[in-house]
Amino acid sequence: MHPTGTFRQLAGPALERFVAENAFGVIFAPGSSRLFAAHAPVLLNEGKLRFHLSRANPLCAAMGEQGSALAVITGLHGYISPDWYGGADQVPTWNYLSAEIEGPVRPMGRDETVALLDDLAVQFEAALEPKIPWTRAKMAPARFEALLSAIAGFEMRVDRFEGVKKLSQNKSADQMERAAAELALRPGPEASALAALMREAIVSAPE
Repeated sequence: MHPTGTFRQLAGPALERFVAENAFGVIFAPGSSRLFAAHAPVLLNEGKLRFHLSRANPLCAAMGEQGSALAVITGLHGYISPDWYGGADQVPTWNYLSAEIEGPVRPMGRDETVALLDDLAVQFEAALEPKIPWTRAKMAPARFEALLSAIAGFEMRVDRFEGVKKLSQNKSADQMERAAAELALRPGPEASALAALMREAIVSAPE
C-alpha cells in the first residue's frame, strides 16, 4: 500500500464499486517454505470477499495452514513522463488505482461454493447483454459436479480494506492537466480513461 496519505482511499462505497468493476485479483498467503499467489475472480459483499481456486493450487493448502490471506485488486494504470508536467526537476512515475483486502479465510462448503459460482455468472453475464445469460442449467449435472469437485471456494472476512488512487494529486492543477492531456493522446482506451480520472481529481490538487 502506498505510504503517502494523499493517494490513500479508505473503505467506503467508492472503493467497493472499484472492486466490483475490477473483480479479478491476486490472492496471497504465506506457506511453510515460500509465499504463494494465485489469480481469481472475486465478489465483495457485506464485509466478505469470496473467491475460488483449483484444489491443486498450493495456495489452498497455504491458506489452510495460515488461516489468512491478502487480496490485491488493480485497476487502470499508466506511465507518466516527467516532461508532461511542463516544469523542471520532475521524475518519471506511474499512476494507478488499486485496493488491498486482508483478513482470515475459511473454506466454503459445497452449497456455498455453488452459490458463489452462480453469483459470479450473474454478475459477469449481465455485462454481455443482450446475450442470453449463461447458467449452470445449460450443463449436464454430472459434468458440473465433476468440475465442482476440482475447485475450492473460500470466504475472507474483511479486516482491512484500503485503496490507492494515485493520479498525480501531489502536483499542481496545471501540471495535472498538462499530464492528463498528454496521456489522453496515447493509444488505447485505458490511457484515455486514466486521463479522465486525473482530470476528475484536479479539484483536490494543491494550489
